[in-house]
Amino acid sequence: MSIKKLVIEFITVFAIALVTVALVTFLRILIGHGESTIDWETSFRFAIIFGIILTWGIGTRNQRKMAFSKI
Repeated sequence: MSIKKLVIEFITVFAIALVTVALVTFLRILIGHGESTIDWETSFRFAIIFGIILTWGIGTRNQRKMAFSKI
């Protein structure tokens, strides 16, 4: 997997995770405390973690597919 594809995959996963976690924290704080704020620290932390882990998982899966296709 080339670096360009890896970076694009990371940015895609990061963006989706950031929006999802921001929405979840917004709803959690809105329902639990009645405030309409977003916990950006938690959102960015989870987005970075998910971006790294899922990009690594997708990269290793693609490498295994290529290794088995050569057999």
